[in-house]
Amino acid sequence: MNQEVIGIDLGGTNFKMGRVKNGQILQEVQCAVNATMGEDELLEILYQLIDAIITSETKAIGLGVPGIVDPEAGVIYDIQNLPAWKEVPLRSLLEARYSISVYLNNDANCFALGEKMYGDGKLYQNFIGLSIGTGIGMGVIIRDKLYNGVVCGAGEIAMIPYKDSIIESYASSFFFSDRYQKSGKEMFEMAKRGEPIAILAFEEFGVHLGEAVKIILYMFAPEAIILGGSISKAYPLFKESLESTIATFSYSKQLEHLKITVSNRANLPILGAAALCF
Repeated sequence: MNQEVIGIDLGGTNFKMGRVKNGQILQEVQCAVNATMGEDELLEILYQLIDAIITSETKAIGLGVPGIVDPEAGVIYDIQNLPAWKEVPLRSLLEARYSISVYLNNDANCFALGEKMYGDGKLYQNFIGLSIGTGIGMGVIIRDKLYNGVVCGAGEIAMIPYKDSIIESYASSFFFSDRYQKSGKEMFEMAKRGEPIAILAFEEFGVHLGEAVKIILYMFAPEAIILGGSISKAYPLFKESLESTIATFSYSKQLEHLKITVSNRANLPILGAAALCF
């Protein structure tokens, strides 16, 4: 971990990256991207950002991708909100350009791995990283190692059927936009001002998230679930309803050993991507 690497968060609206050493970001750059950009234009932005921070000491590059990625082949098959990137052999492109090792993985997996290496995940052998923002993503750590599944498909809790839709419709920002025509951020600001409708909305959100957590408990029986993502910042608003829902889980003995915490480490998307290199 004392080697210098670059961690890259390939978001659907921003490319963010940092030069990382010993768990600290030494330099950070970013650039906005959008769904109208073509494959070559996106690649050029990526190259320009890397060129701006790479040094002779940089040993590897790690990338977190919000979509389908094959970490063995180093191919991106899909990125949310960037339709031009389909089956992009990003590892071979970057390794040919920079002559250093390149690693790719799903962004939720990077969150869990970042927690394992740099955050509260150090305390647990088996835990779940649950990233809650625009969508909901899950990374699985088993016996201190990241479990990917085929093409990073493990942990796709978002797509599990729930009520009249899927879990992501009820346990992410989609819950607020679909039912209140407000973003999660807007509802959070309303709740902080004491507006009752927003407070009640977050209480209801906690119930739905609690049902998702119960599914996780049945599947993995983890020691801990670490919450991250933008909506985790509103945790005090849904903590009580979340805990009340989880309390109905069938195996009370299991709950005695469960910890639910909120990530307290900044810049984990970049740090988690950097962690891929180790």
